[in-house]
Amino acid sequence: MPFTPIHMGPGIFLKSLLQGSFSLMVFGWAQIIMDIQPLVVLITGEGHLHGFTHTYVGATLLAIFSALTGKYLSELGLRILRIDDHGKPISITWKITFISSFVGTYSHVILDSIMHRDVEPFYPFFSENELLGMITVAQLHKLCLYSGLVGAVLYFVVSYIIERKKI
Repeated sequence: MPFTPIHMGPGIFLKSLLQGSFSLMVFGWAQIIMDIQPLVVLITGEGHLHGFTHTYVGATLLAIFSALTGKYLSELGLRILRIDDHGKPISITWKITFISSFVGTYSHVILDSIMHRDVEPFYPFFSENELLGMITVAQLHKLCLYSGLVGAVLYFVVSYIIERKKI
């Protein structure tokens, strides 16, 4: 999959449904962390493109790292962007941080397992990838794109409804 942005579609959709119970920023941070190893391989030409980071064991470790760093980076980003909760800085709970991070890394493995032959999601336990080719790459890209578009519309509709109820 092209680097990280296409992975955001399902995250945007989840954010639209879960609103404040899901952090799209932490999810996005986890996506970036997941693709550092393939980026290094592409730059250096050495290593396994979708190696250990694209396994569930690797994704678990990266989810923990993404959560521990992403909470503070996301809160800082929200402050810099001046996104707040009626004048109060937004604080992301640890529960939301870890859920968002794990959803980010695990969904990344699932999506890449569908389209990349070299992904071995259950390594080191076994090397089969039962998701490979489950749908075409074009269908996968459309699924991610459309889930993001639908999610964006839903997010703003739900946010509007919530704000109207507060008035």
